[in-house]
Amino acid sequence: MNAILADEATVVARIFEHIDAQTTDLADEVWREPVANYTSQPRYEAEIAKVLRRAPTPFCPSAALPQKGSYLARDAAGTPILAVRGQDGVVRAFRNACRHRGAQLVDGTGCKAAFTCRYHGWTYGADGRLRGVPHEHGFPGLDKATHGLVPVTAIERGGLVFVTQEGGATLGEADVFPDLFGPEWRLVATGAQEIPTNWKVVTEGVLEGYHIRWTHADTFYPRQYDNLSLVEHFGRNSRISFPFRAIEKQRALPPQSRSADRALTFLYHFFPNVAVATFPAHRQLIVFEPLAIDRTLTVSYLLTNQPADEAAQASLKKGKDFVNTGLDEDREVQIAVQRGLAARANEVFTFGLFEGAIRHFHRNVAAALAD
Repeated sequence: MNAILADEATVVARIFEHIDAQTTDLADEVWREPVANYTSQPRYEAEIAKVLRRAPTPFCPSAALPQKGSYLARDAAGTPILAVRGQDGVVRAFRNACRHRGAQLVDGTGCKAAFTCRYHGWTYGADGRLRGVPHEHGFPGLDKATHGLVPVTAIERGGLVFVTQEGGATLGEADVFPDLFGPEWRLVATGAQEIPTNWKVVTEGVLEGYHIRWTHADTFYPRQYDNLSLVEHFGRNSRISFPFRAIEKQRALPPQSRSADRALTFLYHFFPNVAVATFPAHRQLIVFEPLAIDRTLTVSYLLTNQPADEAAQASLKKGKDFVNTGLDEDREVQIAVQRGLAARANEVFTFGLFEGAIRHFHRNVAAALAD
């Protein structure tokens, strides 16, 4: 851990203080977000161009590219992107389009030593270089050195692959981010689901615990607390701690022996549209990819460090199913928010002092748009 984020023993101590005082972390002030920012097409287009494409954003976990030649292709902020682990072990990312006639080279995941366009057979190495052109004499003057795949900035850090599409922004504050996915973490499941909701509504849903008692009355709330969380910021990112009631078992431990293990969920928000949530048997990375002003694709990667024996797998499935039930409840509410926009009942949404991570998120979106 680093000096920016509190260590686990300190987090547990702060949670006990809140439990005893019946309090929670509070923001400095409320935030009022104009509802027009969820319904304006020009605003949405600006968010894509100036926020999502310019920020270093987790594209996938490193475990999704486990060996040389492993690749993962998907759209990010409306742009087809291809990430591949080269023969030198370095992860690179490119715009997923052939330099001849622009056909997308590959879909999904797999492992290849080279990528051949299915349209006319132009072939590129895992390093993006143009390696072969069928009947090359028909392209006099073609400089293959300048016709490789178009790169975008890719940095691998802490078990995550960050991609910046435009502007060449570096990780900055993420340089000191704790490693969430070391070599012991393996990818066990992926998924994608479209939600008829603005991407910011979906992102907001994971950034506060004020809703737990009401949205998750029969799932999370019996195991957690009503409106109790810790909120920490590092750069444009946040970490929210959601304690389990089982944390009480640690009161008898020496303060420095206390840990987050099976005592709380850490929710890491990577600005602008990625979350990583920690659970006892697994961790989940979720990307909130905007498809349109009122549609979002959630792309999820589930990883575990548990053994592959039958008992561990049963525990993993139980935990995954429980979490997914809670995520379904979140989606129902998020869809209701999107539908409520059409009622034109609100000119602004007021985020209270309990919703400080959402305030931090919107402040940084506004700052990025103004830059």
